[in-house]
Amino acid sequence: MKTTSQIRQSFLDFFHSKGHTVVESSSLVPENDPTLLFTNAGMNQFKDVFLGLEKRPYTRATTAQRCVRAGGKHNDLENVGYTARHHTFFEMMGNFSFGDYFKRDAIQFGWEFLTSPEWLGLPKEKLYVTVYETDDEAYDIWHTLVGVPAEHIIRIGDNKGAPYASDNFWAMGDTGPCGPCTEIFYDHGEKYWGGLPGTPEEDGDRYIEVWNIVFMQFNRLADGTMEKLPKPSVDTGMGLERMTAVMQHVNSNYETDIFQTLIKTTAELLGVKDLDNKSLRVIADHIRSCSYLIADGVVPSNEGRGYVLRRIIRRAVRHGNLLGAKEAFFYKLVPTLAEVMGHAGEIVAQKQAFIQQTLKAEEEQFARTLERGLALLEDALTKVENKTLSGKVAFKLYDTYGFPLDLTADVCRERGILIDEAGFDAEMTAQRERAKASSNFGADYSNVIKVDSITKFVGYDHLTSEATVVGLFSQGKGVDAIQSGETAIIILDKTPFYAEMGGQVGDSGLISSEICQFNVIDTQKYGQVFGHYGQVESGELRVGDKIYAEVNATRRHNIELNHSATHLLHSALREVLGEHVAQKGSLVNENGLRFDFSQPEAITKAQLEEIERIVNCKIRENIPVIIEEMGIDAAKAKGAMALFGEKYGDVVRVVEMSAFSIELCGGTHVRRTGEIGFFKLTSEGAVAAGVRRVEAITGETTVAWIHQLQQVLQHSAELLKADNASLVEKIQQLQDKSKRTEKELQQLKDKQAALAGSELVKQAQQINGVNVVVTQLDNAEAKTLRTMVDDLKNQLGSAIVVIGSVADEKVNLIVGVTTDLTSKVKAGELVGEMAKQVGGKGGGRPDMAMAGGSEPQNLLQALNFAQEWIQAKL
Repeated sequence: MKTTSQIRQSFLDFFHSKGHTVVESSSLVPENDPTLLFTNAGMNQFKDVFLGLEKRPYTRATTAQRCVRAGGKHNDLENVGYTARHHTFFEMMGNFSFGDYFKRDAIQFGWEFLTSPEWLGLPKEKLYVTVYETDDEAYDIWHTLVGVPAEHIIRIGDNKGAPYASDNFWAMGDTGPCGPCTEIFYDHGEKYWGGLPGTPEEDGDRYIEVWNIVFMQFNRLADGTMEKLPKPSVDTGMGLERMTAVMQHVNSNYETDIFQTLIKTTAELLGVKDLDNKSLRVIADHIRSCSYLIADGVVPSNEGRGYVLRRIIRRAVRHGNLLGAKEAFFYKLVPTLAEVMGHAGEIVAQKQAFIQQTLKAEEEQFARTLERGLALLEDALTKVENKTLSGKVAFKLYDTYGFPLDLTADVCRERGILIDEAGFDAEMTAQRERAKASSNFGADYSNVIKVDSITKFVGYDHLTSEATVVGLFSQGKGVDAIQSGETAIIILDKTPFYAEMGGQVGDSGLISSEICQFNVIDTQKYGQVFGHYGQVESGELRVGDKIYAEVNATRRHNIELNHSATHLLHSALREVLGEHVAQKGSLVNENGLRFDFSQPEAITKAQLEEIERIVNCKIRENIPVIIEEMGIDAAKAKGAMALFGEKYGDVVRVVEMSAFSIELCGGTHVRRTGEIGFFKLTSEGAVAAGVRRVEAITGETTVAWIHQLQQVLQHSAELLKADNASLVEKIQQLQDKSKRTEKELQQLKDKQAALAGSELVKQAQQINGVNVVVTQLDNAEAKTLRTMVDDLKNQLGSAIVVIGSVADEKVNLIVGVTTDLTSKVKAGELVGEMAKQVGGKGGGRPDMAMAGGSEPQNLLQALNFAQEWIQAKL
């Protein structure tokens, strides 16, 4: 029996023997493709090749592409674990022709690989094929050339309600490459229910699609127009998991070797005996998608790809809890995954430590909120009407407890309850509108600035330049001239001003002519032109005028110090923390630098000191900063580090600071690292789960920062009548004295509370035979109130105690109920009702609960309410 790894390798070997170049799987994060959340098909990395926008050194390629469908248009998440073939992560085996062979060869290649005894050797009588209804050419190839019987060939037309909307017309999305396709189905046999493609029973488990050949002929534009591609091409996909099920003589993908290994490992970890439990399937699928997403640079967060990853992790963790998991377990599956995936698992093995750290941190974080969220959901499910959970409750779970909608849906599905998704969407929309209303965005010129020109950037070598005005924009529209006092954007044919890119802010400076002075505040890039934003200080400027552009040299130099220091910082972080560190964002301006990067846990003080030491060491070495332009392949061979999510052209700019730092970068830099002077980290913290941020300063800014720190220390020492050397000791003495004073004060308060408690015992009323104390006691702290209530309950034996207090215009409420009375009166319920009357909220256990409020004038009313409420309950 062939393993999954053997089938994967057989596919690649077969197509390599047919002249195809074996291309490594691309990242799950598509490069510069806003139409895709994740790589979801084998052809994604070749999209520009099919469009004729990019040329490769080969015309035939084959891949084993890792794919994820768990968000956006292609979202299989809710079906995973409940069907035989839905996955969040899968491998798509592909062979591609870029204007080389077409239908005839593509069909013959597929049939040979599937049926030849040298390869997979599937019985021909078990295979059926489909073609697009009008694709007579494909039909004839199958029937006449290959010899497939007519009764095994099925024509499928536009069966999805629109032209070209067909199971046999493929498109990557609403726009992009597309064309007719032909599919191959395998018959699992009569023991499984289901019908042939095109029949009402086609969704059954008998006839399963295993091969799909797309004949790439068109590019669909946004308006629906079908443009012929420069050269007809081929995109073939074979689902590895499905083919493995066929070759291993099972019907469900979850019965194949990889999944069975992961399922058994999970079962052993959690002590589960029933290997058919659907939760084991969910976990086995999800460890694959989560591990590969993290390996490709995605970390859990509250937005975008990171949020999808978080959803998948949390869904897996919840299913572990259903199986009895008492502690973090999910991350423990990573070593098994790396081993069982064979060659495809190498990237997981390389980044195993980081993947496990990230998964464990997210698992532990979710565990802290899971119990509270599930309790709220369980309570809500007991109150549903018409078997539908309200959208407001689902949104509260999402917004407050981090429960993705599909996690709530999982729980509801188990109870036969639906979710009001429209209500959830309405709550989500309202939240977005609130966020939008609280934002203050300036004018966006991106869709306004249209100039039939290209700005040539000369700012790497020059800070001044003569140029010509080729465009002017004011108040959101193009104009011929701008006058004194006007705010505008100037477009030049060439400029020394750097436009904001790659985290480096845009330059400022001066644009002048014989009759005009224009103060440049910022520089941005709009397509192929640079926009110089600012205000006319004097005179008039017109399109076509000759000008002199001058960058603020001091500001530019300070920006360069910080940008070059950022490169040194990036390398130092990787040296100290590990190779998993990858840039997640940066900001470089004249005042300092900010750097976001992947890191699952807080950085220790010792690590920060070491990072800072390394950077300053490289500064003192005064390393030459060498900048070269070269081909992308040469840059990668040199070891240049590319920024995550960026797409680079054939020629790139490499910034090298010895072998310590080699990065692709379009920014401006110092000539030698010694110019940076001094580097100082000023802050470190988390900005999202798995993402940390450090901030730093350099040069004169660092010197000023140190002088300010010295002044603060000196002033502090003077106030404490100490010198710098004894300042810490003096502060410690004062802290010790303060702790002793606080302890003595608390002891006095406790004694006062005990005395007050003794008096309150005498005030206890009898309501239907129960001791009840309802009173107001002002200027008492929460801790004192808790002590007092506990003492009263002990002294009275069986009692209900309600105390209200006002301190600093704030109301504190506390309710205590002895355990023998909690079946009649629940402290949490009573204090919650009282809180409403004093403008607050609160709750707690049935025997002890507290609340706060902001309306002290209503305290007496709340206490009277409590008296009546208790009387009614007793």
